[in-house]
Amino acid sequence: MDTRTGLPVVGMVGGGQLARMTHQAAISLGQSLRVLSEKPDDSAALVAADVPIGSHTDLSALREFAKGCDAVTFDHEQVPTEHIEALEAEGVKIFPGSKALVFAQDKGMMRERLAELGAPVPRWARVGSADEIEAFAGGSWPVVAKATRGGYDGRGVWMVGSREAAEDLVSTGIPLIVEEKVPLRRELAALVARSPFGQVAAYPVVETVQRDGICVEVIAPAQDLPDEVALHAQQLAIDLATELGVVGLLAVELFETADGIVVNELAMRPHNSGHWTIEGARTSQFEQHLRAVLDYPMGSTALAAPVVVMANVLGGEPGGISIDERLHHLFAEVPDARVHLYGKQVRPGRKIGHVTVLGDSLDEVRARAARAAKWLQEGN
Repeated sequence: MDTRTGLPVVGMVGGGQLARMTHQAAISLGQSLRVLSEKPDDSAALVAADVPIGSHTDLSALREFAKGCDAVTFDHEQVPTEHIEALEAEGVKIFPGSKALVFAQDKGMMRERLAELGAPVPRWARVGSADEIEAFAGGSWPVVAKATRGGYDGRGVWMVGSREAAEDLVSTGIPLIVEEKVPLRRELAALVARSPFGQVAAYPVVETVQRDGICVEVIAPAQDLPDEVALHAQQLAIDLATELGVVGLLAVELFETADGIVVNELAMRPHNSGHWTIEGARTSQFEQHLRAVLDYPMGSTALAAPVVVMANVLGGEPGGISIDERLHHLFAEVPDARVHLYGKQVRPGRKIGHVTVLGDSLDEVRARAARAAKWLQEGN
């Protein structure tokens, strides 16, 4: 408890942009998020006041960090499961807990549990050899191989098109699962929040646009999505959050196919598919995550405009005019664009921020968001 304010202290493990934006949401709740950051120049460490430096893989650092927190949560899923279990055994309140988070950490365990719950999933298998991958493919290449742990933003995912490629991948020694290549129409995401009390709140289903394994655009709500499919996706996310015991945000990444929706991935934290909610919903995903962790009543998830588009800003090639000058021109040209920069060093292809635009016309809003993001990336 913060003795100055009488309010509980939430600690977030990880100092990335999710922690940075959660800190921003914490301020309106009278709090300053406590952040365990690996480096003093990490995204959240640049803005938060209480930032111990330590690694998420160091149990002693996690234990020391938790001493100053009423509840601990995460901005990524890379904390070793055994460390979370150890802290829970010592009485630390951690949300989501180890028994839930493991299904976002381990793709094999996720697939097994989703199948047990009757959730729609691709055909899949655990594999340890090229023979097993070839047998799974059954002559229908390519198949999708995934590292069971540690992958994100397209990393740890491979499109395997032949036995030779399978042999090369298996030789790395990475534990793998393989999945069928789903004939998808588009990718969707259903985001829900759940409190320890069991209250849930669901956001409108959104469309996520991927390029090279990275989400580049989110459209809220997903356009031309039948009401029954949208409701099914929201109910599926609520049911999974309840059955898995998630506390906080749960993002369910989905494939829309000709036969319905299929679960692709789970994330138990604020998620890129929900960044639009900062301006585009009555309660942002970051505030909602804090409300859930603190067991506060959930906020409204209603849209703030008929159409909301979020475009990720990726790092461009070095050179050109400064980012400050780009902002000057952007705000003059697209004054209604809301820009969030993460304070990260620019590298080509790296997410360094996002832009959100609201309006009534999808084509117009989408064009303005894309133009703004492209200008910030390229400066032309």
